[in-house]
Amino acid sequence: MPATLIGAHMPTGKGLPDAVRRGKAIGCTAIQVFTSSPQQWHSKPIDPATPGKLKAAIEECGIDPQAIVSHDSYLINLCAPEPEKAAQSREALTRELNRCATLGIPFVVSHMGAHMKQGEDIGLETVAKQAKELLQEVPEGVTLLMETTAGQGSSLNYKFEHLAKILELTGSPKNLAICLDTCHIFAAGYDIRTKETYEATFAEFDRLIGCDKIKIIHCNDSKKALGTRVDRHNHLGEGEIGETAFRCLVHDPRFEKTPIVVETPEADTMHAVNVQKLWDWTKASKP
Repeated sequence: MPATLIGAHMPTGKGLPDAVRRGKAIGCTAIQVFTSSPQQWHSKPIDPATPGKLKAAIEECGIDPQAIVSHDSYLINLCAPEPEKAAQSREALTRELNRCATLGIPFVVSHMGAHMKQGEDIGLETVAKQAKELLQEVPEGVTLLMETTAGQGSSLNYKFEHLAKILELTGSPKNLAICLDTCHIFAAGYDIRTKETYEATFAEFDRLIGCDKIKIIHCNDSKKALGTRVDRHNHLGEGEIGETAFRCLVHDPRFEKTPIVVETPEADTMHAVNVQKLWDWTKASKP
C-alpha cells in the first residue's frame, strides 16, 4: 500500500486548532506545527482550553492523532560550548516536550546540536548525555525525534553513524527516535535520485539504525547539489533530487503509516501544490 499520512508544516498564527483545519483544507492527513516561536527561548503558557480545542479539531478533521508533530526552537543546541547556553537549550527542549505532552502531540522534532569547533565526538557525547537525562524527566506519550541534518556549519547528525552513536550512548530509550529529511540527507551526501540509490541509502540506514526508528519524514527537494552540505529546500520534483525519489518514498511499504511532511518554500501558496503532488504519486505506478 502507498503512503497514507501526507501533510505539511502549517502556520499557527491563528492557533493550533486553526492549523489543523487549514491543513485538512489542502489535503493533509499529517500536520507539523510550532507550538511557540522557533526564534525565541521563551514560550507563552498554554491556554487551559487549548488542548481540548486541539483534540476537537483533530477529531473533526479525521486526522490520526499520531500524525501530529511539533518542531522545536531553532535556537536549541544541546552541546553548546557555553554551559549556560547548553543548560538553556536543555530547559527549552524539556519545556517543549512537556508542552506537547499537555497538548497531546506525540512527536517533537529537534536538530539536537552543533559542536561549534569542539569536535564531532565531543558533540555527540554531550548531546547523548543531555538527551538521556532530559528524556527521563518528561511524561510518557511524547517522543523526541532527532532530525537528520545537511551538515551545514558544525551541525551534527548529517551522518547516519551520528544518529546510531547517540542511540547507543543513550541506551536507545523508547521515547527517542528519528525524523529523516530528504533534502538534508541528500545535501549530506546520501544519493536517493534513482530507484537503485534510494534503495541503497535506505538499506544503509536500516543496517546502522533500523528503518523502524523513522517516525516522521520531512519531504523536501534540494536547491543544492549532492554532498554540498547546504540546507536549501525546493519544491518536490523541481530540485536536484527529482521526482523519482519521492515516488519511491510514497510507495515504500515501510512508510505506509509514517507521516510524510512537506516543508517547501512559499508555504501559503505552494504547500497545497506539493501535498497534491505526493497524493498524485501515490496513485501513479511505482518507479
